[in-house]
Amino acid sequence: MNGRQALFPTFFLSGFECSTFLWKDAGRRDLCAETQHQLHADEDYRLLRSLGIAVAREGIPWPMVDRRGRYCFGCIDAFLDAQRRHDILPIWDLCHYGYPDDLDPFGDDFAPRFAAYARAAAEYVTARAHHGPAFFTPMNEITFFGYMAGEWGWAAPFGRDRETRRRLTLAMCKADIAAVKAIREVVPDARMIHIDPLILVVPPRDRPDLADEAWRETYDDAFFAFDVIGGRRHPEAGGAPDVLDIVGFNNYSFGQMEYRPEGPHAALEPGDPRIRPLCDLIEEGWKRYGRPTIVAETSGLKGGRPDWLNDVVSESLAAVNRGVDLHGICLFPAVDMPDWHNGEWLHNGIADLERLPDGSLMRTPYPPYVEALRRWQHRLNRVTELDAVPYDSPVNLADIVAAAKAVAPRPDDDWH
Repeated sequence: MNGRQALFPTFFLSGFECSTFLWKDAGRRDLCAETQHQLHADEDYRLLRSLGIAVAREGIPWPMVDRRGRYCFGCIDAFLDAQRRHDILPIWDLCHYGYPDDLDPFGDDFAPRFAAYARAAAEYVTARAHHGPAFFTPMNEITFFGYMAGEWGWAAPFGRDRETRRRLTLAMCKADIAAVKAIREVVPDARMIHIDPLILVVPPRDRPDLADEAWRETYDDAFFAFDVIGGRRHPEAGGAPDVLDIVGFNNYSFGQMEYRPEGPHAALEPGDPRIRPLCDLIEEGWKRYGRPTIVAETSGLKGGRPDWLNDVVSESLAAVNRGVDLHGICLFPAVDMPDWHNGEWLHNGIADLERLPDGSLMRTPYPPYVEALRRWQHRLNRVTELDAVPYDSPVNLADIVAAAKAVAPRPDDDWH
């Protein structure tokens, strides 16, 4: 079947939690260490290979490798080795909520410092890459980071008002744009994936006067970072469509919310008639920018993981049937992660984690989730296990379009 090649060798992607924020009551966090991903890098990447997943989001911990402009990238060598051994293509996440202790995100040196680090990181990983092209996410979830660190006070710089959130979001956008340009100076064909959540905010039933505020958060604030990076707002920052490049939308169950003036907002309960089909949200986001698109993170919780996967894939295929240029769905995370607030395991990964008496964390794939993934791989004519050369035949988007037409899913406002 003729058709365009997708961006990636497999339609299903995955990734590993890699936050390095300075947390409100716990100091510097390193979620990669908390999940022992570095210690289990070979096992974690072998899991992806066995599942027919050839692409993984992986983090470089900026606060740990950047010492006042001097870099030590040795902490990611285990990832590079495992990627090479198991033929997994990385999407390198350069700032997952954390920045070095000596930096002020509102300072004039923030963007140049991030750009210099991004350039050095790109040189390091591409010199050791087993396959191209190189993919990067410079600043992860800029809009969400603006809220959590600029208005809700969860992480540094611990802002607690809208103005600080807006300033932080714009500062991150400027750093992101500078990083894209620095990376392309050394890796001209590098691709950039910019990622933020898809959300819907509605007013409380008894507060219709808050409808404008809810609309603003859904269609103005939520897309602010993409707009700046894509050159639609603040043109002095240097954004442009080719800087935005690839758009990644994250989707979780708490993404559709009832507005709360003081925030965070309250997630809508299943069955709430105000919930909209995920298909609609993907289509609206894609039409806004017209860029290649992925679902960059999604996962259910505990026993709901297979049903969540079924819903998200169905809604994604419905979006394909509406013409959305969708290149992949990222099941995130590959292995479980702790709740940021209380440390309890979320049971949202393809594999759960269990602490053994010696302190190590055993990885155990969750069978119903794996079985649901296998069913969708078969329906989409995708591999279920990587062959010896997984990069010789990228996904043919015509296969995805044909499968979407054959499945013919109906957008469902009860996907929640």
